[in-house]
Amino acid sequence: MAAAGGEPSKGKRTQPRWSSPEGTKQSKLCLYNSLTRNKDVFQPQNGKKVTWYCCGPTVYDASHMGHARSYISFDILRRVLRDYFKYDVFYCINITDIDDKIIKRARQNYLFEQYREKKPPAVQLFEDVQIASKPFSVMLNDTTDPDKKQMLERIQNAVKSAVEHLEEAVQKKLPREEINKHAEKLLEEAKDVLSEWLDSKFGSQVTDNSIFSNLPKFWEEEHHKDMEALNVLPPDVLTRVSEYVPEIVAFVQKIVDNGYGYVSNGSVYFDTMKFDATEKHSYAKLVPEAVGDQKALQEGEGDLSISADRLSEKHSPNDFALWKSSKPGEPSWNSPWGTGRPGWHIECSAMAGSILGESMDIHGGGFDLRFPHHDNELAQSEAYFENDHWVRYFLHTGHLTIAGCKMSKSLKNFITIKDALKKHTARQLRLAFLMHSWKDTLDYSNNTMESAIQYEKFLNEFFLNVKDILRAPIDLIGQFQKWEIQETELNKSFYDKKAAIHEALCDNIDTRTVLEEMRSLVSQSNSYIAAKKTARQMPNRLLLKSISSYLTQMLKIFGAIESDEALGFPVGGNGQNINLESTVMPYLQVLSDFREGVRQIAREKKVTEVLQLSDALRDDILPELGVRFEDHEGLPTVVKLVDRETLLKEREEKKKIEEEKKRKKEEATRKKQEQEAAKLAKMKIPPHAMFKSELDKYSMFDENGFPTHDTEGKELSKGQVKKLKKLYEAQEKLYKEYLQMVQNGTAN
Repeated sequence: MAAAGGEPSKGKRTQPRWSSPEGTKQSKLCLYNSLTRNKDVFQPQNGKKVTWYCCGPTVYDASHMGHARSYISFDILRRVLRDYFKYDVFYCINITDIDDKIIKRARQNYLFEQYREKKPPAVQLFEDVQIASKPFSVMLNDTTDPDKKQMLERIQNAVKSAVEHLEEAVQKKLPREEINKHAEKLLEEAKDVLSEWLDSKFGSQVTDNSIFSNLPKFWEEEHHKDMEALNVLPPDVLTRVSEYVPEIVAFVQKIVDNGYGYVSNGSVYFDTMKFDATEKHSYAKLVPEAVGDQKALQEGEGDLSISADRLSEKHSPNDFALWKSSKPGEPSWNSPWGTGRPGWHIECSAMAGSILGESMDIHGGGFDLRFPHHDNELAQSEAYFENDHWVRYFLHTGHLTIAGCKMSKSLKNFITIKDALKKHTARQLRLAFLMHSWKDTLDYSNNTMESAIQYEKFLNEFFLNVKDILRAPIDLIGQFQKWEIQETELNKSFYDKKAAIHEALCDNIDTRTVLEEMRSLVSQSNSYIAAKKTARQMPNRLLLKSISSYLTQMLKIFGAIESDEALGFPVGGNGQNINLESTVMPYLQVLSDFREGVRQIAREKKVTEVLQLSDALRDDILPELGVRFEDHEGLPTVVKLVDRETLLKEREEKKKIEEEKKRKKEEATRKKQEQEAAKLAKMKIPPHAMFKSELDKYSMFDENGFPTHDTEGKELSKGQVKKLKKLYEAQEKLYKEYLQMVQNGTAN
């Protein structure tokens, strides 16, 4: 039946069927897992909660940039998981304050200081250094590791040089003060040689336990100061070995009860063969190919635990100490097996197990800890809990090298964090790490740091330019500007970059790619701003604010911005920087406007002195206060708050460039004057005299001074005469020009 008007009837109207959009596939976070040597999808065991244990420092010396490599990298990963992916991260780290290295260093420091306080006379010092050098030379000859050998050779050469200087001073009978000065130098250079010798003689007599605790307490405090200076977040829990000895004893006892440990001569060892033979266990999950590497195993046991009698206590060379019976000169605690101290590997297992239980989501540490330390941790922990999943994801940060050499305290090849912070800021160091993959080797060099400095400067200039645009006065309605094609294109690029950054973070937290995408976004934004300024149009404030806010947020997530700054890097230093910009900028804007008005009048009236004063304000006075004025022809002056040191450095660089320009200009002027003087000198020579000085070529000349015969008396050939005639005619022309200049009074 047709409806009125002839249209067919649809019956009762209903909503059409709705179809949901297909959407796009969402990437999942993947982390490089040392247990599989692959990037595995990250799946915490308990919802969004992430339990994480990280191996902390052995505190017997200053923290160095090798430590910073690990702790800054893990700080970045922790922040990204917490603040970007919104996981609830529970982060635990340990302090190793009982260890062979600490015992030996504490003992040697104590004995050396006692020796120094006795102020041995030069003859006694000579004799002691010679005696101490013999076992040191044996150790040097027995050393096969090339890096360690090189380090020992440096020490030996320095001692030899200091001995020679002291001998010379004694033989020449120099004043006592000079001899004492050389003796102190020898004492300083021979510290390692003497300390080893003193320890071998008197180490077993050191019984005061405070000697072994004072050293790690001091260096732990210094470590925390360094971490704070680097803006590394403190852990949720910090465990010290010295505070967990009862828990460690109980942990070892259960491993023994479970059948995976055995007592030998007061020490307790882990039975690797028995553990590996059980169906549900596997030894050396991380680096199975390293099993049997006795050098690595002995390094893991410690210098005080690899004597022949110690090694003979083991059932297998691959077994490792859970509990070490203490010798004289070593700190000790009571246990069911007698007085002793914890092995190195057991510390982390007992402390992590105490806090995080039978299984954790993430365990982190440096690459060099994989074997034997982490493999032994895994074995003894899974032996204790009787499971095969103590750690779900094992993350290892890459090495840090100096000019290609591994940074190491034991090799005396390191730069302390404090020294590094004297040259670069914590943000610059963090940016350098962000510009490299967290799991790869990073070479700490001038080139690496210069790249980080330039990246920081590049971002900072963008933030300052956006702040200047946002400060321009505008009414509420005017802030919403019409979008043209430039805004649409930039906004599309902005969202593309955000998507690319998300993909990079999902891909093993690839901060290197993230920073490159951020750089690209800033470059496109800079091009947009420049195009708008060229067209005398105001850039879109809201769009630029969105972009700079996003970039700021990403830098905050990475720990590169500490404050609550809305846009960009903080100005003026920590604490006061939050309100500094908003407080002083109105006054600086008034000063800038006043200066621009004065400059305009000075240009019209041609008052150069006022213009010079205006330039001096911009170039000399304001940089001292951390203020930069940027003058642009036909546009308002841009006002920027910049770090004072940065501005002063810029001023020095500008001064150097100007001086170099001046030098080059003066050099060009001097060369031109020399050329003109040489030309004038040549013009002054009459044609008939030009060849007569060349007696080494010609022997006879005609009446016009033109050569006719060579030095052997032979007549010149037609070809030679033709060439010389051209030169003669050219000189005739030059000489005539000179005579004309003389006549005109222009020849000087």
